[in-house]
Amino acid sequence: MLKLFGAILILAACTMFGFTKASAYARRPRQIRQLIHALQRLETEMSYGYTPLPEALLRIADQLEPQLSSLFRMAAEPLLEATGKTAGESWRDAVNACWKQTALSSNEREVLSQMSYTLGISDRDDQAKHLRLAVSLLAAEEQSAWDDQRRYEKMWRSLGVLAGAFVVILMY
Repeated sequence: MLKLFGAILILAACTMFGFTKASAYARRPRQIRQLIHALQRLETEMSYGYTPLPEALLRIADQLEPQLSSLFRMAAEPLLEATGKTAGESWRDAVNACWKQTALSSNEREVLSQMSYTLGISDRDDQAKHLRLAVSLLAAEEQSAWDDQRRYEKMWRSLGVLAGAFVVILMY
């Protein structure tokens, strides 16, 4: 009886691991899409609304899922509190602090980090150009994320169940 209970626990744990990995592949394209929309809204707020950067970041954060919302909030806080940090520094710090919460890959992190070097140090038109560049790079990453999802999501689900079954078979 105890052996059966252990086998069920092992099978459940391996299955949960596989489903967790698969869900990361499912969340990544959705988060990239939200990030693209957020950057497009940031461009609109800055270019047409003439909204100051900290306020624009907070407005956008209110419209995002929690993982990405915390990124935009953490980038806005030092700017609102006048801590002496530049917009680029606060953006990089927010990206580094919030990165583990997201399902995004290092490619998206690099795009966001590169964007921080021009954020807040040039005129609106130049910043809008750099935001459009980041959006176009993220769009390419989104396509790659969709391909990865189609390729690996089902594999990880199956692999989790099969690995659990393999371990249970080895136990008996």
